[in-house]
Amino acid sequence: MKNIKIYLFAILALTFVIQSCDEDVALLAQLEEENPLPGEVTGTSGDLNLSKYVAIGNSLTAGFMDNALYTSGQAHSFPNLLAQQFQISGIGGGAFNQPDIGSANGFSGTDGTNIFGRLELSLSLLRPVPTVGELPTPYGGDKAALNNFGVPGMRLVDVADAGLAARNGLYGRFASQPGASTVLGDALAANPTFFSFWLGNNDILGYAAGGGANEALITSASAFQASLTQALGGLVQSGAQGVVMTIPQIILAPFFRAVPYNAIPMTDQATVDQLNGAFAGLNAALDGLAQFQLLTVEQANARKVSYALGANPILMYDDALADIGPLFDALLGAGAISAGQRAALDPYRQSRPATSSDLPTLSAAASLGQPLVVGGVPQLTAVIGVSYPAPDNLILSASEVQTVVGTRATFNATIAGVVAGINQSAPGALTLVDVQPTLVDLAGLDAATARFLVDPTNGANAALAAMGNAAVAAVDGELGIRVDGVNLAPDFSPNGVFSTDGIHLNPRGYAIVANLIIDALNASKGSSIPSVNVLALRGVITTN
Repeated sequence: MKNIKIYLFAILALTFVIQSCDEDVALLAQLEEENPLPGEVTGTSGDLNLSKYVAIGNSLTAGFMDNALYTSGQAHSFPNLLAQQFQISGIGGGAFNQPDIGSANGFSGTDGTNIFGRLELSLSLLRPVPTVGELPTPYGGDKAALNNFGVPGMRLVDVADAGLAARNGLYGRFASQPGASTVLGDALAANPTFFSFWLGNNDILGYAAGGGANEALITSASAFQASLTQALGGLVQSGAQGVVMTIPQIILAPFFRAVPYNAIPMTDQATVDQLNGAFAGLNAALDGLAQFQLLTVEQANARKVSYALGANPILMYDDALADIGPLFDALLGAGAISAGQRAALDPYRQSRPATSSDLPTLSAAASLGQPLVVGGVPQLTAVIGVSYPAPDNLILSASEVQTVVGTRATFNATIAGVVAGINQSAPGALTLVDVQPTLVDLAGLDAATARFLVDPTNGANAALAAMGNAAVAAVDGELGIRVDGVNLAPDFSPNGVFSTDGIHLNPRGYAIVANLIIDALNASKGSSIPSVNVLALRGVITTN
């Protein structure tokens, strides 16, 4: 529109030449002031010294996306996007080097025969599909010149662990001295003047992504605080300023929202009748336990299984439920059921239909509706999530969700506290960047749910019920986040901000993160760093 305005006024200006050259000059000067022609973008650094920027973090810092670390993903890491803005004239940012993986597709896993690379969104299959991948190779560049120390899979408690290189090849490939060096030590050796620090996600994500099956994957609060204090203290003592980022609400990622709790469709009455007949024995046994007052009526009803046409809840294992195997034994001892009936009841000792307070993981999509495999043999009558409970590692139960939400809140409180404490002795050294408000808005949550996600004392179950309600409105009245008039979705659709793995961001998502940091710096450090052009970057990679 500005260029159109320039052209229209320039044409009009020609008519003024006949009347007065002075008027023409004055008009053109005015137009130039109101409609400056595109020129060199500039900025200022304010109180910041950005000459040596170092990034410390996990996969989100490394540019991991689409379930792989690959060259194009690294190029769109938020630190690299930030560094490009820091290098704008007048800001003073220096070179920014990353440990290039040197692979177009990267590595996401193997089936024993094939090596898989990054995922692409298949528009015909409407799901992510793998590409042909490559095994990671050692970094061949100058390790001493690196700026990005993002390591996929790294926890906060790993940042100063010399054993990390042996456990994590993605650090081992660029560690200065594998087996002796640490990520923190390598970052300090780079002599940063400014750093970004985004760790802590993996200290809870492993537990969450694994369906809450292994509590050992949660870092203790004391270890988390000790590691954070050591890392940030060392960085600030080096004389560097930095930004420290909070842990986003993990359960908002598409990985935990793509598969609904009622993901079992029933389209014919014959199947419904067959299943309900098969579960009649379980339901009768539960009624018997309630009759003998071994279970309350409410507890018995919560475990009953009943199918109907349409969408049905996933039948799931829940380790928070009491094991009622001994109660089934009591029914057997009382002669209420036969030995064969008792054996048939055994898979349902700790099972129930899922509710809207439970979050199936994206991994569940490949298992639901498939027969249970025992000793390599499919059990055709034991269909996962339908006639046989989906295992614990596929679904975050309501109680496990509360563990994730509560732990994250504790970790974020620790981050805020440590940052505040360091700033007391070194004023202005650290800038806290809270990613939560933007991600809550992105997920399209109503105000009540948004408040819950900041304050977990409001109750997880109610919040998750709100999340599962298709009618919830975004904080700003729409699902997704609006950038320059374009609405970007909270998923891995072609117009989304997540990559195809459902956890990590795509280039547009990482640009949004970079802009959160830029906004925080401009607000607190007197800088004027231009924002990253989000829409100029790609979303997910699609294929037919």
